[in-house]
Amino acid sequence: MSDYQQFLDERDKIDFLIQKGYRISGVNEHLNGATVEFAHPKGNVTEILKIGTANARKYFTSLLLKQNHTR
Repeated sequence: MSDYQQFLDERDKIDFLIQKGYRISGVNEHLNGATVEFAHPKGNVTEILKIGTANARKYFTSLLLKQNHTR
């Protein structure tokens, strides 16, 4: 899979969770990318995504900044 295709796949997974009402609750950076934890505000439900591409990491960072700005 090309890097661009991998980015699109990761971006779609992030967007899907955001559209379902999840918020980014934690980020763990590591050598292989990042692990992003999403929590749903209505309930005790969490989802974890492993993000590997640099563009997807930039994408979720921009969403995190936007999320923290609108609190």
